[in-house]
Amino acid sequence: MLAGAQRVVAWAERRLPSLTRLRQREPLPILLHRRRIYIVPTAFGVGFAILLAVMLVGSLNYSNNAALVLTCLLGASTAGSMLVAFRVLNGLTIGGLRAGTARAGETIRVSLDIGASQRDRMAVRLDVAQREFVFAVPGGRSTTIEFDLPTEFRGWLDLPRMRVHSRWPFGMFRAWSWLNPDRAVLVYPRPEALGPKPYEPEGDADRGRPRPGDELAALREYRPGDPRRQIAWKLSARHHGLLVKDLEQPAPQEDWRLDWDGMHGLDDESRIARLARWVDEARESGRRWSLRLPDGYFDIAQGDEHYHRCMTALALRP
Repeated sequence: MLAGAQRVVAWAERRLPSLTRLRQREPLPILLHRRRIYIVPTAFGVGFAILLAVMLVGSLNYSNNAALVLTCLLGASTAGSMLVAFRVLNGLTIGGLRAGTARAGETIRVSLDIGASQRDRMAVRLDVAQREFVFAVPGGRSTTIEFDLPTEFRGWLDLPRMRVHSRWPFGMFRAWSWLNPDRAVLVYPRPEALGPKPYEPEGDADRGRPRPGDELAALREYRPGDPRRQIAWKLSARHHGLLVKDLEQPAPQEDWRLDWDGMHGLDDESRIARLARWVDEARESGRRWSLRLPDGYFDIAQGDEHYHRCMTALALRP
């Protein structure tokens, strides 16, 4: 029986790929056309068709021309609504895809662009990640749909299958097509909750001492040789002598050198989690850091670009 079911699924994939949710992955952009859009009557449409059949039989049985004309008009409207439902999806383009950043265990925000080359499309529906989005697509422009995907593990996360469908205008027919983009989003590793700081080499004796800078540290008595621009004239007017602004700034923090081989007694996933935490802490504290991995080295730097390079390398570790 299992073999028979597999043959049925294989036949459906080969003959009716757009009808099933098992269609193969396909590259973006995806253009919806008549060969991949299917349409069936809804429960309301079936009930309305039965009502029209009863009206047709009654009007013919009693030779009621007015009822017969009304039945034909309603039937023509029903057939027209089927065409309109099909035209809502026909010609839609599923194009640009963008994703934010997230760590394993968090949700990642994904943006999907859906456009139409001609005429406005009303009441388009998209089912993705157990949610339904209803939107309109202006003619000649695109609409951006944003949704959140749950994550569990670091690395590449494939996009789920999506269904775009519509029941517009009367809800009598439902047109749909399955989408299975071959795109994936990157999930950063989950940092460890607690742990030691990276090893910091001993600096010179002057490290951490205030150095000349631009921040006001204190006021002091004037000493011969102090620059005139540092004299606090307003405060000196209320004092018996001249006061000088002492401008200082703290020395820069020690750079962190994060090394894969510098951690002992940890498995690979624990090392990745610890390095991810150190990278986060270095970025938040404004430090510069370097990262050495078994298959790569990122020299000392700071900033968002350096952060994303390091986290990407950690996320893609085998």
